[in-house]
Amino acid sequence: MKTVLQFTLYLAIAVAAIVVAVIVSNYGLWYLTWLIGTALIVLCAVAGGVLFDTQERQGKIT
Repeated sequence: MKTVLQFTLYLAIAVAAIVVAVIVSNYGLWYLTWLIGTALIVLCAVAGGVLFDTQERQGKIT
């Protein structure tokens, strides 16, 4: 049930972002792309850090 609520929350945030982008008009798509791109970069950095820590704990990196 928690997963469904999180998905619904994220869906509502995405819809709100799209509505704001439409209202802002010409610059809306740029702002939406910037927000999504920034979130993607942060997620990739976090995933890389987690993978590095996991490899370090397993002794694969000296």
